[in-house]
Formats: sequence, C-alpha cells, structure tokens
Amino acid sequence: MNARTPHFLLVGNDEKVTWDDGQIRFLAPGRDTLSIFDANADPAAPALVATLALPNSLFGPPVNLAVAPDQRLALIADSMEWLPHADGNGWQPAPGRDVHVIDLAVTPPAVVQTLQAGLQPSGLSINRAGTLALVANKAGRSVSVLRLAGGRADVCGEVDMGTAVVAVSFAADGRRAFVVKTDTHRLGVLHIDESGPTPRVSHDPSEDLTTGLVPFNLVVSPDGALALVVDMGSATASDGHADSVSVVDLSSTPPRVVDRVMVEDGPEGIAISPDGRYAAVAIVQGSNNPSSAWFHHPRGQIVLLRIDGLRVTRAGAIEVGALPEGVAFSPDSRFLYVGNFLDASMQVLAVGDNGLSDTGTRVALPGHPASMRGQSY
Repeated sequence: MNARTPHFLLVGNDEKVTWDDGQIRFLAPGRDTLSIFDANADPAAPALVATLALPNSLFGPPVNLAVAPDQRLALIADSMEWLPHADGNGWQPAPGRDVHVIDLAVTPPAVVQTLQAGLQPSGLSINRAGTLALVANKAGRSVSVLRLAGGRADVCGEVDMGTAVVAVSFAADGRRAFVVKTDTHRLGVLHIDESGPTPRVSHDPSEDLTTGLVPFNLVVSPDGALALVVDMGSATASDGHADSVSVVDLSSTPPRVVDRVMVEDGPEGIAISPDGRYAAVAIVQGSNNPSSAWFHHPRGQIVLLRIDGLRVTRAGAIEVGALPEGVAFSPDSRFLYVGNFLDASMQVLAVGDNGLSDTGTRVALPGHPASMRGQSY
C-alpha cells in the first residue's frame, strides 16, 4: 500500500454509556459518532478524515464495524436501541437491528444505506474478496448474510445458530467462517458457497470447537493458518481471575484448538498485525469496576503475543488507559492503536522486537471509543 492509498481506521464512539466509580449509567442518545482516520500517510499519527454523527454501541465485542479490503466501503452495526423508561425517568437499552453502510470512496465519507440485520447485530466480518459480509446477532441467535456489490449491501440470508453469537470472522479463502458462541463456550464453523445466484451459508453444530470460558471475540491470521479466540472468562468481563486466548489450528481437517495462552483479567479486543507476526489483546483488568473492588485497577493493559507458525507466546505487556476496548495495527505493522473508552482517547503504541512501547501520542476523540477496526481481519 503506497502513501497515496488510504488505509482507513474506524472508531465508534458511544456516548450513551458511562461509569461512575463502577456504576454503569445510561445517558440520553443523540451524541454518538464515527471517527474515520487514514493510518497510511503517517502511521505514527493517523489523520482524521471525517466524523459522522452515527449511533453505535459499546454492547458486544469492539468489532461491530469493518472496512472492506479495497477501502471503498465500511459497515457499522448499532447493536442496541435506546428507549426511555416507561416512567419517563432515564433511558434503557434494548436489542436493535441496524447496520449502516458507509461509502469511503466519496469525500467526505457518507452513510449511504441502513439495513436491518438480525436482533442485536454485534461482531461482523467482510471477506477478503469484498463480496460478502457476515453479522453475528446476539439476541437473534443467528448470523446475517450480506452481499456486497457496487458500494452497496443487501441482506440475502440468515443462519439460525441456536444460541447467542457475538463475533464472526472469515477464513482466508472465504469458503468458511468461524463464529463465537459465547453462552455455550464454542466456536462454530460456517460453510460458504458463492457459486450460485444467492450465497449459501450453512452450519453443522457437530463441527463446533470447544473454547475457553465465555468466548467473546476472535481474529484470523493473514495467512489463514490460525485463529485466536478471546476467552473472557466471565460475562461481566473482569472478575479478578486470569483468562486465556485459545489458539485454533485452521490448517488441519477438521480445525482444532491446539493451545491456550494465559492473559490477565478481562480480555476483549484483539487484532493481528498485517505481517502476521504479532497479536495484541486488550485487557480491561477491572478498570471500569468500583475502586473498592479487590480486582480494580485504574488502568487497562495490552498484552502482545508473538506468532511463529502455530506457536503463540507472550511477547510483553504494557499499561494503557482505562477500559481499553478496540485495538488495530497500522498497515506497516509498526504501530498499535488502542481505544481507551473511559479516557475518550486513542493511544498509539510502537511495536518492536522488544515488545510494546508508548509513543506518547494521544489522539483526542469526540466521544468514548467503544469499537475500533482497520482491515476486516
């Protein structure tokens, strides 16, 4: 990718949710935004391209948005509707259905469609051909299938998963995808056939893989050899106990979990560098819990994992801001961007052979970063 070609970095800012010393509060809607950066011209300091007034959600993993490989289209799911309490006092969330389509080829980028997916659209993924997207619907217990063409999207199918699903990622060849079944601690395998007029996506529960407890997010390596699954350990994210990342061998038939790497309390965000050498895991470690909680920590953490074939090992860790959610690598793999939700900032870390270091760069955001994504894998 040359300096003239943008590499878009999306940050969804949710202004409806906050915490007051560990007590979650729901605020009035209407102030959410999507920040669109170009991370290619200067990866150490991404340039803001546009800010769109667009509702989005902290609920679910921080991968409810994606950029197509050709950098011309983006999708962002709004997982929750925001409704007034029946007594008129305050607000409450309820599962929504909206998925917004953003044209990145125009200046400035603009929302061109809003689609209705299954109930509570959460993590989503775009295949590497840019022809298909999948959306994991948590409350709908399904995966929506979206066909992409001509800068537009249409819903062309829905796969019943039988249980809550929160994240999904395509295999490198686009003929399979993997979906996180958070309540049953499984990773489902989807089979994809695009040979006909309508894409066909199927799922056989007998092929499910067993992950660690409460899987919440996943990513597939650029070479397609492995997947990393975030095992959050608790439905509340942080609970004070160590958690894990499951290593899945995708090159074997059938795919299988071959290792688990221990990480600290409350992993959520995960990304793999474009060169395939590293993965970064965002660790909440109680930073949004009450200060009186025994597992509270005022800051979050990023754990860096080194990837060597199917061998995944810890390569270092660094403290970051409070409640880190989304993470994304720069297109040259030399920098890592971290969305610190409670600090309302994007932090830039340097990635090197000796691990992670803080560049000192903090990019102020117009809201609290609930999600972050560069390329769609």
